[in-house]
Amino acid sequence: MDSAGHYNPRTVEEVFRDFKGRRTGMIKALTTDVEEFYQQCDPEKENLCLYGFPNEQWEVNLPAEEVPPELPEPALGINFARDGMQEKDWLSLVAVHSDAWLQSVAFYFGARFGFDKADRKRLFTMINDLPTIFEVVTGSAMKQAKEKSSDRNSSKSKSNSKGRGSESVKYVKQEVKEEDEVLDEAEEEEHGETLCGACGENYASDEFWICCDICEKWFHGKCVKITPARAEHIKHYKCPSCSNKRAKP
Repeated sequence: MDSAGHYNPRTVEEVFRDFKGRRTGMIKALTTDVEEFYQQCDPEKENLCLYGFPNEQWEVNLPAEEVPPELPEPALGINFARDGMQEKDWLSLVAVHSDAWLQSVAFYFGARFGFDKADRKRLFTMINDLPTIFEVVTGSAMKQAKEKSSDRNSSKSKSNSKGRGSESVKYVKQEVKEEDEVLDEAEEEEHGETLCGACGENYASDEFWICCDICEKWFHGKCVKITPARAEHIKHYKCPSCSNKRAKP
């Protein structure tokens, strides 16, 4: 079932790279490619699974026929629940199961190739530093990042304001300048904590980003296939998830 054939990562770094590739593919299915994913999960079909591959691609397909399978299998029958619940709730459910599957695959490799306690701990730490698929799909990862940035900025403002009441008037202009610099730093940090609503990666100042006017999530332009030139002609941008929201019959 794995499009990468019989590729078996053997080191912590290789397993983590495998994890990130599969994770990116599944995030695409549940965000930027959500329309196609929705259509493929036909409740009239048999038990279907969502697979993520190391090459950052995804696939909806039947489970592996061999028993036991070469790798742990994702949740079965994700298509059966599609029309029985709100779309956002269904996508969140698939996201949770996808997170569980990614963990099982990563630690399957760890067990198979004899990772010791230190290796397993390092692998978990590397994985845990990334937002989960559920956090990306529901937007909670971005909310947590903003709250973290807000708390840090609030702490900085408090520390910078201590003892200013007794300072001489001649330092007022210098203080205003310093406060402006703090605000600039805070703005940079806030953007630095921003996560792409599609791939879940952090903001980078050298990349083009665009914000959805509906859900207010930020996206890499490349992840939603929007260029700076095209963005100039868009008055109100809707991300793929918001564009594809459909009324239930």
